[in-house]
Amino acid sequence: MAGGIRLGIEAREVFSDLSVGDSIAVNGVCLTVVHRKPPVFAVEAVGETLEKANLGRLAVEDRVNLERALAAGDRLGGHFVQGHVNGVGKITQWYPRGENYFLEVRVPPALLRYIILEGSIAIDGISLTVAHLNEDRVGINIIPHTAKVTNLQYRKVGDPVNIEVDMIAKYVERLLGYRL
Repeated sequence: MAGGIRLGIEAREVFSDLSVGDSIAVNGVCLTVVHRKPPVFAVEAVGETLEKANLGRLAVEDRVNLERALAAGDRLGGHFVQGHVNGVGKITQWYPRGENYFLEVRVPPALLRYIILEGSIAIDGISLTVAHLNEDRVGINIIPHTAKVTNLQYRKVGDPVNIEVDMIAKYVERLLGYRL
């Protein structure tokens, strides 16, 4: 692919009914399945996606978060995550805190205006709640279950992570811009 990449992803048990053409989020990035030969499926990402997300930095054997598209009528847990990543942040802290964990991520400055304390943010496609907010970082308390069932358990300080801010904040900004 000119300017893009094709990713082959092994997912043995979770996606037995996955089909070519289905949408799937990979580390929070909405992509289309272009090939499937169980237990592997392939997705493609264009250059613009690679500029906004961490997919181009993946190495063979890296663990990724996978999530199927929400179907009409499904229960919604968390917040609306579209799979339209807004930028890449960097993990600055990741450590156990009591029975839980603490994650701190440096956020690109252009995204900070969309983030509020106790608001929603998606990190690598994981819907999370902002517990701490300062001039360029967000802090998030992570429960053991989330750490165990996502790629967070393999993350370390310095790793790049995809960030998707709450889309409602972006809509409000746009609407208010028209009124000013």
